Amino acid sequence: MKPPSIRTLQAERYVTPLRQGGSLPAVIEADDGQQYVMKFAGAGQGPKALIAELISGEIGRSLGLNVPELVLIQMDPHFGRSEPDPEIQDLLQGSVGLNLGLAYLPSAVEYSPMLKFPVSREEAANIVWFDAFVTNVDRTARNVNMLIWQEQIWLIDHGASLYFHHSWPGYAERAASAFPLSRQHVLLAKAGNLAAADVQAKALLAGMDWRGLVEMIPAEWLGGEEIFADIADQRQAYVDYLTARLAGSASFVQEAEKGRTGNG
Repeated sequence: MKPPSIRTLQAERYVTPLRQGGSLPAVIEADDGQQYVMKFAGAGQGPKALIAELISGEIGRSLGLNVPELVLIQMDPHFGRSEPDPEIQDLLQGSVGLNLGLAYLPSAVEYSPMLKFPVSREEAANIVWFDAFVTNVDRTARNVNMLIWQEQIWLIDHGASLYFHHSWPGYAERAASAFPLSRQHVLLAKAGNLAAADVQAKALLAGMDWRGLVEMIPAEWLGGEEIFADIADQRQAYVDYLTARLAGSASFVQEAEKGRTGNG
């Protein structure tokens, strides 16, 4: 299965900052006339947060989950020059080049269990599986990162996932590890059988072109890792990790299932 293609757009207009998170993403308008939530390469988390956002988001879309369209956004040095906040100006100047955007969902509402929004047991299980696969630490009651838009749940903000790439040594051994944080997943109590979700997800990702997916990462977001001879080796490490993670899914599925059923 080939990953979906990703468009590259030009940032045209800075609309407004989003101050809910520490990385100061912003709503911008691109040269296609549409608005996007732009995540900046110069933010504190650095390009690795954009890599995680890109790879995890496209995996979610390949699984049929609702993830806003992801695009690469080229930002020139003059962009947002009229923004008066010096912190934002520093962020913009440190992010000249390629950044990442997610389609903006106007009037979306943050998901909360208090809203009693209907979520099927199958959908909840599929989302729990996905987050365990990409080791997403940000889908708890404290940090939901889900929106309700057009009467559906949409998954956002995957920059904290794939945390293995913040410490590359030993990454291969960690690929098949369990994911204890699944026990804190905001949808775990609503989830159906996670073994069935595992079967479905592995069928959808069978034959996934992991290399093609990893090739979507801009070269300027990579490098600087002593463990690798070059960027090609680093890309291959992502491929190897994702391949091994999928093959060893039983470990994180069993961990999440124990949390779901209260056994262990």
